[in-house]
Parts: sequence; C-alpha cells; structure tokens
Amino acid sequence: MSSISIKTQADIEGMRVAGRLASEVLDYITPFVKVGVTTGELDRLCHEYMVNVQGTIPAPLNYCPPGYTPYPKAICTSVNDVICHGIPGDKVLKSGDAVNLDITVIKDGYHGDTSRMFLVGQPTLLAKRLAEVTYECMWLGISKVKPGARLGDIGHVIQQHAEKHGYSVVREFCGHGIGTVFHEEPQVLHYGRPGTGEVLAAGMIFTIEPMINAGRREIKEMNDGWTIKTRDRSMSAQWEHTVLVTETGYEILTKSEGTPPPPAFITDQAVAA
Repeated sequence: MSSISIKTQADIEGMRVAGRLASEVLDYITPFVKVGVTTGELDRLCHEYMVNVQGTIPAPLNYCPPGYTPYPKAICTSVNDVICHGIPGDKVLKSGDAVNLDITVIKDGYHGDTSRMFLVGQPTLLAKRLAEVTYECMWLGISKVKPGARLGDIGHVIQQHAEKHGYSVVREFCGHGIGTVFHEEPQVLHYGRPGTGEVLAAGMIFTIEPMINAGRREIKEMNDGWTIKTRDRSMSAQWEHTVLVTETGYEILTKSEGTPPPPAFITDQAVAA
C-alpha cells in the first residue's frame, strides 16, 4: 500500500474543485450532443469552454505515456463499438448512436476525471440497456468503497452485475489513482475476487470507470495508436467517477448540477457521502 498516495486535506480540496469542473464540462456539452454534430465539434466546444470559461487545462491534449504518440485532442469521444480513447474528428453522430465523452481537466495542478454516456436521437433498446447496466456497475463498485475494503471487492461486484446481464468486462483498461498525476497507483480493476487486492484507506483517491461490452470482452487497437474497439464490433459503454475514500465510506468528487443521480437501489442503501 506504500505506493498508493494518501491525499492531504489541501489535496482533497483541490481535487474537489477539479472534479466539479470536469463534471461541469459534461453539463455544458450535453445539449450539443445530438444528431448531425461531429465529434470534432464536440471537442472544439469542450476545449474552448475549458480554456476560456473555466481556466482549466485539458489533460488529454498532448498526453504521451511511454510507447504512445501524443494524444491530439482535448477529450475522448468513443462511439458505439469504440471502448475508449476515441479521437474526435469528422465522424457525424446519427440517431441510435451511443457515445461516451471522457473529460479530464487540470486546475491548479489537480486532475478531475469523469465520463458519461450519451444516447443520440432515438436510442436502440440495446444501447439503453447497456448504458443503464454499465451505470449500475459503476455505482455498485463505488458502493464498496470504504476504509478496510479491498480493491477486489470493487471489481467483483462490477463483474458479477455485468455478466449477470450477459455482458462482458474489458480487462485491458481499468480505473486508476489520480491527483497531481493523471494516472498513478492503484490500478482499479473492474473484475476480480472479493477480499483480494490492496486495502483501502481514508485519503485515497481513484477512478472507477467500468468498460462493459454487449458482446465478448476482447479488444483491438486501431492504427491511430489510441482508439480501442471491441474485436467482435459489439457495442461498448462506460461511465466514470473520481472517488475519495473517507473515514466512513466515500465521496464522489466529480459532481455538478447536471450529474445523473445514483440508481435508486444505491440511494436506498444510504451509503453515499
């Protein structure tokens, strides 16, 4: 556990601000996600809002981990069979599309990271159900967060719920610790066994961001070096929050006025901070 940073109160305050601002980008862009818009236009709007209105820095822009080329845009737009890291461009959204917008902003050195699913025009029953179950998966994972719990508890409940509905969990990508660094320890897997993995402690901050496929879990990387798709071309969905482990449970840091509420069964458990 020594490699997982415990955030100070000042860090937590900075992360609250960054998380709220990331979520507010999604609030802002929501009315623009409609039939006929290009993913490139969504990127342009988000980028301008971050820089000119919020005074934030889009973390993905020119992000370049080892072995990658610099990411060329401010946000990720993953449509239909794109699992994650879809690069915005000239793709025109049409009725029935399902798109994940993944936003990470930097404010005063702190990263806020969150994503939401958007269903364009008249969504298919498959897209609606997949997005709904994936949202439930994320929240079930969040509900396991408290001091003394283990990372495997989070992964297990997500995997169990997804597979119960006939879906599969992407294994090559996962949640991650976050703070003044975009990606840090721990890795938060969205599958696993309860009672395994690192023990959670108050002050840890990480993302929970399950990627759930309607078909098989296998992936393929596209030639741009970033875009990840389902190998069987089935639809994929993802939701993401940044979560703080508190003394008694958890706090969602990526909340704003437009944040969708938790599923009723989570609210009923009264575990949210």
